[in-house]
Amino acid sequence: MLQEFFMIGEILRPQGVRGQAKVRPYASEIEDFMRWDTLYLEENGSYIPKKAVCARVHDGFAYLTLEGCTGPEDVEKLRDRKLYIRRDQASPLEDGAVYIQDLIGCQAVDEKGNVIGELRDVLQYGSVDTYVFRTPKGQMMAPALLQVFPETRVEEKTILVNAERLSEVAVYED
Repeated sequence: MLQEFFMIGEILRPQGVRGQAKVRPYASEIEDFMRWDTLYLEENGSYIPKKAVCARVHDGFAYLTLEGCTGPEDVEKLRDRKLYIRRDQASPLEDGAVYIQDLIGCQAVDEKGNVIGELRDVLQYGSVDTYVFRTPKGQMMAPALLQVFPETRVEEKTILVNAERLSEVAVYED
């Protein structure tokens, strides 16, 4: 089952005296904060909607006001909390693309049906994403290349692996 909510940011601290929050964005397009008028806070497994107004995005951060926040003390209570959107609020994907959140937890399986490991993270530091797997041999990282991972089936929580290519590029943590 695909996740209904996507984490898109984290409240860092109050900004100013009028209840505005400085947010570290995790969304791929920071400008999307300007169009989202409802964000969600997770509480005990439920997602609570909060009206939101983004005043600006600047230097890689979003500055917004959430419903109920009228001063810095209100924002301080939300420090380090994650912000979410519903799946239908997310930007549409190009053909063949998948949301990272849908990849997390997928099992990497080779051509013979052997389970390689579980995807735990996707690092985005360069031109090619890096998949991080938990395996019986420990943590393994590999570039997210089509030659290595030819098919992804997020509905089945499976990533198909070309074992030969993987052996050429995989790096295991010591």
